[in-house]
Amino acid sequence: MDAARPPILEVRGLRKSFGHSEVLRGIDLAVAPQEMVFIIGPSGSGKSTLLRCCNRLEEPTSGAVHLGGVDLMAPSTDINAMRRKIGMVFQSFNLYPHMTALGNVTLALRKVAARSRTDAETLGMAALDRVGLAAKAKSYPGELSGGQQQRVAIARALALEPTVMLFDEPTSALDPELVGSVLAVMRELKAAGMTMLVVSHEMRFARDAADRVIFMDHGVIVEEGAPDQIFAKPREARTRAFIAGLTRS
Repeated sequence: MDAARPPILEVRGLRKSFGHSEVLRGIDLAVAPQEMVFIIGPSGSGKSTLLRCCNRLEEPTSGAVHLGGVDLMAPSTDINAMRRKIGMVFQSFNLYPHMTALGNVTLALRKVAARSRTDAETLGMAALDRVGLAAKAKSYPGELSGGQQQRVAIARALALEPTVMLFDEPTSALDPELVGSVLAVMRELKAAGMTMLVVSHEMRFARDAADRVIFMDHGVIVEEGAPDQIFAKPREARTRAFIAGLTRS
């Protein structure tokens, strides 16, 4: 990370246990404004748990999470207000099937951000336009492809004007031919200056688009660096084994 830019998201000493199983074992991570950071690693390495701890969807066992200098773990912090600054896109789209695309996008604007219906629909249409789906505003999720549904989910997060976007395997539930449309939206968000922390198996996209790649295994950050360094010249044996496994598959 560029030392000249103070981090917008900072995680220090983060630990998370489920019963006797320690999933995160002391994570230190700083993400600069407008940076796209990819987290890669084998299944079960703690990647998704780390993302969910960043907005306290999972409560960390110990450690600190700061967003824009605000301590998310402090009892005085309004966590719901802070969550509005942290957009989250999940593997499953989690859209309400009985609501249109626009209805799904505007729901949080009206219920959480207390916007009027008119304001919410203006912001919602702008968000759908950003993901290339303004023409589908009146369509229901069942009338949309998986890729379109995921782009609606991205628009829903964008509509709240977050400071940081977290992506947890955003393309893993999609048919291969639909993945590109979601990655294109993410690329456009990066170009527009959105700060993003991404867990994904889309290694080619990570290599092309990420500013930094983090390799996690067994609840720790094993190695981090520029995409070319991680993919072409990894320093750690565990990273080398993981990357070698990708090229064989």
